[in-house]
Amino acid sequence: LNNHQTEKCSASFLKMKLKEDINPLLLQVFRSVVWVYSAITFIPWYFFSGAGTNIERARRIKARSVSGHPAGPYRASNSQDKLVAWMHPGVDTLDKMFEHAARMFPQRDCLGTREVLSEEDEVQPNGKVFKKVILGNYNWLSYEEAYEAAKCFGSGLAALGQRPQCNIAIFCETRAEWIVASQACFMYNFPLVTLYATLGPLAIAHGLNETEVTHIITSKDLLQNRLKDILCDLPKLRYVIVVDCKSTSWLDMPRGIMVYNMDTVKELGSKADNCEQPQSTDIAVIMYTSGSTGIPKGVMISHGNIIAGITGMAERIPNLNETDTYIGYLPLAHVLELSAELVCISHGCRIGYSSPQTLADQSTKIKKGSKGDTSVLKPTLMAAVPVSLFITAQEIMDRIYKNVMTKVDEMSKFQKTLFVLAYNYKMEQISKGYGTPLCDSLVFKRVRGLLGGNTRLLLSGGAPLSAATQRFMNICLCCPVGQGYGLTETCGAGTISEVWDYNTGRVGAPLVCSEIRLKDWEEGGYYSTDKPNPRGEILIGGPNVTMGYYKKKCNNGEDFFVDENGQRWFCTGDIGEFHPDGCLKIIDRKKDLVKLQAGEYVSLGKVEAALKNCPLIDNICAYANSDQSYVISFVVPNHKQLMALAQQLQVRGTWEEICNNSQVEKEVLRIITEAAITAKLERFEIPKKIRLSSEPWTPETGLVTDAFKLKRKELKTHYQEDIERMYGGK
Repeated sequence: LNNHQTEKCSASFLKMKLKEDINPLLLQVFRSVVWVYSAITFIPWYFFSGAGTNIERARRIKARSVSGHPAGPYRASNSQDKLVAWMHPGVDTLDKMFEHAARMFPQRDCLGTREVLSEEDEVQPNGKVFKKVILGNYNWLSYEEAYEAAKCFGSGLAALGQRPQCNIAIFCETRAEWIVASQACFMYNFPLVTLYATLGPLAIAHGLNETEVTHIITSKDLLQNRLKDILCDLPKLRYVIVVDCKSTSWLDMPRGIMVYNMDTVKELGSKADNCEQPQSTDIAVIMYTSGSTGIPKGVMISHGNIIAGITGMAERIPNLNETDTYIGYLPLAHVLELSAELVCISHGCRIGYSSPQTLADQSTKIKKGSKGDTSVLKPTLMAAVPVSLFITAQEIMDRIYKNVMTKVDEMSKFQKTLFVLAYNYKMEQISKGYGTPLCDSLVFKRVRGLLGGNTRLLLSGGAPLSAATQRFMNICLCCPVGQGYGLTETCGAGTISEVWDYNTGRVGAPLVCSEIRLKDWEEGGYYSTDKPNPRGEILIGGPNVTMGYYKKKCNNGEDFFVDENGQRWFCTGDIGEFHPDGCLKIIDRKKDLVKLQAGEYVSLGKVEAALKNCPLIDNICAYANSDQSYVISFVVPNHKQLMALAQQLQVRGTWEEICNNSQVEKEVLRIITEAAITAKLERFEIPKKIRLSSEPWTPETGLVTDAFKLKRKELKTHYQEDIERMYGGK
């Protein structure tokens, strides 16, 4: 970065500082003490920590346009001549990758599952009953054991009639058995159809029937609660394999469907036979998307696609090796979680399994006084991609942000002052590329302990993370919080920010397996010739770009193309801009653009992203009609914040009554308007009317996808009467 950019970056950091409510004289004394301490310790710390090298890394050019044109294509500085397609020569399929890992790290821990010591029902003050668990230590499968289990399971599936290059489905929660089953399918060349565990019955039936699967791998809970009711709608299905250890007799299955336990299938395949090894171009996974624009589409991903994607991701994680521990709790049916776990397996890391309900000591299923999974596992690596429970990556971070700030508000004045001063001091140091080991150990140790205390890298993907939230997490969790950008159609690989890059709000430079072009979008007013930064629709090319959509030739022609060099490209529909150091920033989305009556273009996604940091908002959907002159919004308010606001306004009633109260609605709109102005939204982008929703948006309501992306069409239908009212129709 040049000096002008560095000054601009530092200025933006200062805007994120916490308010220092302290006597000016005491503040000056504190700053003097800090200055003296810094002066004494700076030189030895600078040389022993390697800070100078890290600062140089942060400032260097990370990607360049190989054509010299501002539209690109842009490649990472270390892959200008050629994109990288694999980690190890000859290891070009997923079965070879797992075999290589088992040979390199046979006795190291591979897959870990916590023992359930006890379960009990706990009655809440409101009368609801929550199931609480006490969990023990992690039990581990070594790499050698996991490899042998996968081999036997694959052989057992073959004994049950599963054939190479014939699709097989997995519909299961994130757990060790998911990875064992998937590796078995990769070894025996069974294309694996993945479905979100939270998909609705119509979407499940669509995916299974479209791919014509005869075998499905699932869990006892999902078979009982989700699959059983639609088995009669699956004419091709013949075998159901349940991964749970305890065998259960299923007497009420439809005629013609056999249910087997995973261990039984392994026994069938205990004498492993020769399997048909896949080719790099063979389909490894048919991954169904969450369906934000309609029925989910199956993305065909080859072995070579995934190998290229995980090679690019791994290169962006410094010192990744067998001493790392990754915590797996996000849906393995999502490409980023599957890719992250395959990255770890390729490097001999151990993977401990968790869930959003058991992740931390305060999680909903953990009995008070017992330990959550992060406290026991103490992971070094963690991902935050869209989860199948509450929220997107942005909102996971926002929730931690709000929880920490709530605890800060509850501190004594001395403790609060110390936290704020340490926070602002660390922010200033980070803006210069420096660390603060004393603040980390004295002030932020407890916050860091929320994730086990050993986390060295937290990667966020799936939705742009706000600059303020990213900086807050950087400071309080004492580890880099990087952002990545990718799609199912690109194996989740596109860009990842470097750990040394202390800038916020960007998604980093292209990975070594990818290159990116910017395509002019005239309607939106984005051009590669724009100043100061080239802008346009993001096109991703490389060996990680997938084979297209399953049985969707029409969509394949619209979204994928092959250039004159034979390389595949995917048109993302996202709008980005490249900064001078080669890093990408996501600034808009083509499908979210609406033209207002007076001709102004409004990006609904931009409005939502700007307002999601408002503490009053848990979720928001902006809406605009082209024949109207202003934007409206539907808002899911934060329960605690709205109740506090209602108390200030002396408004009483049930939660639903408070959400429908016009006085509360008016005050929330005022606060949102202030937040919009602070976020520098244009006048015509600021919502003029809002509707507070007393019900959260979940996949079960049909208003968001299983990755918790907004379903705009369904939201519009759901709130049609409110739209007419807010636009004056009623």
